Amino acid sequence: MKYEQLARDIIQHVGGKENVNSVVHCITRLRFKLKDESKANTEAIKNMDGVVTVMKNGGQYQVVIGNHVPDVYKAVVEVGGFQNQSPIEEEDGPKGSLFSRFIDIISSIFTPVLGVLAATGMIKGFNALFVALGWLDATSGTYQLLNAIGDSLFYFFPIFLGYTAIKKFGGSPFIGMAIGAALVHPTLSTLTAGDPLYTVFAGTMFESPIHITFLGVPVILMTYSTSVIPIIIAAFFAAKLEKFLKTVIPDVIKMFIAHS
Repeated sequence: MKYEQLARDIIQHVGGKENVNSVVHCITRLRFKLKDESKANTEAIKNMDGVVTVMKNGGQYQVVIGNHVPDVYKAVVEVGGFQNQSPIEEEDGPKGSLFSRFIDIISSIFTPVLGVLAATGMIKGFNALFVALGWLDATSGTYQLLNAIGDSLFYFFPIFLGYTAIKKFGGSPFIGMAIGAALVHPTLSTLTAGDPLYTVFAGTMFESPIHITFLGVPVILMTYSTSVIPIIIAAFFAAKLEKFLKTVIPDVIKMFIAHS
């Protein structure tokens, strides 16, 4: 069993299986209900390979694992002899402190892409190393193809984050991907050519040239590829808008107006 040792370590440091009333999992976390949380060694669990962090919410002791949590949960159930329960989608009970909620949002958004992020980063690193050692020429086709593969996630990062972010906020993943794709569309990069129409926040650290407007509203353009904040904010508002539209739009046209 791939995660057997991790499961044994987690069970040991939550106080042993005799300290566990029940355990379930959601998208990214193992959710324990412990008899006595003071018996849990939180720092030891946080420092385990395969564990992102530990959170305490709504009477639950939550071990944040990431997108492979179903496999870890299966190992925990088998090792501990616990009852296998259905995964849950939404968080129950109090939401916890603002900091805890922030950590939960960030981990849910970034954890699913960490593996690909690490892989593409290593490809770029090895590519640069091969050039430095003289094994590859920067003008060769091999270098250029490897460089394109390594840059793929970074350049299209808003699309990946659009999927994970809007899923976290309760919206449709493909809407998030569409927003991310719009942000990296080549047309946006050409709109900043030439002189701006005017400048907003002139003389401040937020000074921004305006090249286009949308319905009369100035649009602040930037390089959205490799960006993080714009797509997360856009996904948040898109998810809220989608939920609102689904409550007011008739079912017959809902598919065209509010994607399901």
